[in-house]
Amino acid sequence: MTQSRTRRTSTALAVAGIAVLTMTSCGGADDAAADDAAGAHEDTGQDYPRTIENCGQSVTFDAEPERIILLETAPVTILDGLGLMDRAVARAGAFPEEYYDEELYSRIQSIESLSEELDASGHLMISQEEVVAHDPDLALGQPDGVSREGLAPAGISMLIQELYCPEPTVDASYETLYAEIETYGRSSAQSRRPHELIAELDARVEDVAERAEYEDRTAAVLYPTVGGGSSYAYGSRSMAQPQLEAAGFENVFSDTDERVFEVQIEELVDRDPDVLILLYQGDVDGVEETIVELPGAETMTAVQEEQIHTQLFNFTEPATPLSVDGLEIISERFQGSGTE
Repeated sequence: MTQSRTRRTSTALAVAGIAVLTMTSCGGADDAAADDAAGAHEDTGQDYPRTIENCGQSVTFDAEPERIILLETAPVTILDGLGLMDRAVARAGAFPEEYYDEELYSRIQSIESLSEELDASGHLMISQEEVVAHDPDLALGQPDGVSREGLAPAGISMLIQELYCPEPTVDASYETLYAEIETYGRSSAQSRRPHELIAELDARVEDVAERAEYEDRTAAVLYPTVGGGSSYAYGSRSMAQPQLEAAGFENVFSDTDERVFEVQIEELVDRDPDVLILLYQGDVDGVEETIVELPGAETMTAVQEEQIHTQLFNFTEPATPLSVDGLEIISERFQGSGTE
């Protein structure tokens, strides 16, 4: 997708209603529409404490979250769509410019950065003490070394993407994204109403699905480790699954009931995907070469026909508006193309 399309996307998200839905976090677009039709009341901000179920645990907000710390990139576009980005007081991790329009990226850059250090697998490296020192009341994301139990004594709540839960309670789908938006909206009395944002995203997903050409084409979504080490594939519990389905592909690893797992080149070659989608964080240099130069990779259809696409990680994972952007990118790259 071009930069101009990304800017149009962010603009569309920014006009996403005026008040929060008072619903549980397990519904989807249909639930949102039904609640609206029934005349969902405007949030007065008086109904605290609020309790939200997240990763099988109850998270209670005694008051409106005023200081949010971003411990991953993904929540930005949800917060922006709900009008809550002004609550972010610190961030940690890499926030690539390609994800955002110019105005939103400028706002992100104005937020204090605690760490941009990622390990070889793309995981954020930050201590729990650094998080506590910035006195947030809500942390979004759970990097290694930071836990709910560790933050709770400091009065810090944590919300984790449901697909990242140690034992995920939901299947991966675009309904998962809509439920995440509802969860974020439910935490704040001051957010814009989520249902319009959900409806806009759902319409975009349906538009791609309606245009998809289902020709029994297969695809694999991988995260190569550049410079040596394991490569990883995304199974049925990742957002790669609904993304590929909406774009008209069958995930060759749809029979794997995991989000992400280490994959051997022999298995990848044996499954012989027609298309390879390679995710990365940081520098794209070497990402494609890491896969195509593996022994036997030259026999795969995707390699022979040059049907390989690289895209930044959050354009697929986890469930955020960026995964809708990523769906459109994949559709534009492959729809109507046999080989290019």
